[in-house]
Amino acid sequence: MTEASKDAVDAIIAQWYAVRPELETAPMAVFGRIYRISKAMGEAMERAYGRHGISRGEFDVIGTLRRSGAPYTLSPRQLSATLMLTTGGMTGRLDKLEKAGLLTRSPDPHDRRALQVTITEHGLAVVDQAVTAGLEVQRAALTGFAPEEVEGLSDLLRRLLADVPA
Repeated sequence: MTEASKDAVDAIIAQWYAVRPELETAPMAVFGRIYRISKAMGEAMERAYGRHGISRGEFDVIGTLRRSGAPYTLSPRQLSATLMLTTGGMTGRLDKLEKAGLLTRSPDPHDRRALQVTITEHGLAVVDQAVTAGLEVQRAALTGFAPEEVEGLSDLLRRLLADVPA
């Protein structure tokens, strides 16, 4: 590795080596980079979605409804479970999205105590534009890799994710 190709994580590893040379820091190098990539891409995705008037969290809600297929309707409980949100956190997002005209809440015809959340036509248009914008950002971040490298990286990360304790 050339000096020019070193990054901030390499500097951190070198500092640990200077004070604790017996440490095996390979895991720190991997997860330090994963964390930095996640943070940078999260910010880039927030900007991409923001151009469509929504946040990442709001995209997650309307994206989940969109992915569910027609009629694009789920219960708040189903949304909370899918997105790993508390009911309070979900309510806040639903309120904002409903006010923006991106979804509606209505009584569940099968259970009077429950609600259904449905994406609106406007919400469909916004989420379809936002997902395309987000994929463009992600694709741009991977331009330095050949398609088979992207596939290999995805496979490695899937294996890593399966082994990470929840």
